[in-house]
Amino acid sequence: MKIKDAEILIIPGYTNSGPDHWQSRWQARMETARRVEQAAWSKPVCEDWVARVGEEIDRASRPVVLVGHSLGIAAAVHAVQDGSRAEKVRGGFFVAPPEVDNPKVRPKHLMTFGPYPRNPLPFPSFVIASRNDSFSSFEKAKEIADAWGSFFVDAGHSGHINAESGHGPWPEGLMVFAKFMKRI
Repeated sequence: MKIKDAEILIIPGYTNSGPDHWQSRWQARMETARRVEQAAWSKPVCEDWVARVGEEIDRASRPVVLVGHSLGIAAAVHAVQDGSRAEKVRGGFFVAPPEVDNPKVRPKHLMTFGPYPRNPLPFPSFVIASRNDSFSSFEKAKEIADAWGSFFVDAGHSGHINAESGHGPWPEGLMVFAKFMKRI
């Protein structure tokens, strides 16, 4: 599938993705990409975030590809539990999934998004995780990717894979995304 033939939904996590974040940069480069805006970026409410993702999937006129980062992944995966929505989604590209069921991980808002659904996703997906992400252990990220039937990518010691960890432009991620799009 070509990027121009899909609606690319950019789904940021907690506090949104700033202008230097790879999601913002990708959105600016992809003509068919749009951000799922949330009413409360710094005080996320699971039901509200999931509903917003669902609304954006519902309004899509072309096949949907989800590009989630961090807490945006949890909102996206919960939103596609509705079978009719899942039919519109052709793929999921998920980067740095947080542990949403670990009370030691901060901020506490993450816990309201857990637990993750454990059934396989009904579309192809990639999960990219770092070995030193402060929001998730590498093992938990691998475990959830396996449960979803996702292709798992080990990003090494890359932090939370955001602008703060040096992943502003993130050309390697964009190359992986392009290969993913060719496969779906």
